[in-house]
Amino acid sequence: MTTAPPRARPLSPHLQVWRFHVTMWGSILHRASGAGLYVGALILAGWALSLASGPEAYAAFTAILGSIPGKAVMFALTLGLFYHLSKGVQHLTWDTGRGFALASANAGSIACIVISIVASLAVWAAAAMMGAL
Repeated sequence: MTTAPPRARPLSPHLQVWRFHVTMWGSILHRASGAGLYVGALILAGWALSLASGPEAYAAFTAILGSIPGKAVMFALTLGLFYHLSKGVQHLTWDTGRGFALASANAGSIACIVISIVASLAVWAAAAMMGAL
């Protein structure tokens, strides 16, 4: 008795097959912003440790965060925080069964990007007006 050779099975689609679209970018950015917020948590822990270590350690830590690269990292974290928050709200909307139509899903992804940029700029503008930068 002979057995037939196994049939060739289709391969899973890879990135070469998919056309990038705004909802795909939204998903990728949501995961990246979540991972970036872990970095923010480590920076927050470092801030607390420097605060507990005394004025010299705190001054050194705030000098690092107050530098141009430090401010760039903090702005990126602010952007990531607002993006992750707005995308989380979109996910909560999806959990209700709404917003899955292509047009509304695309509009929601674009709205999350716009909201995160506008909110980040507003927070940093308010911080600049208060002299916190």
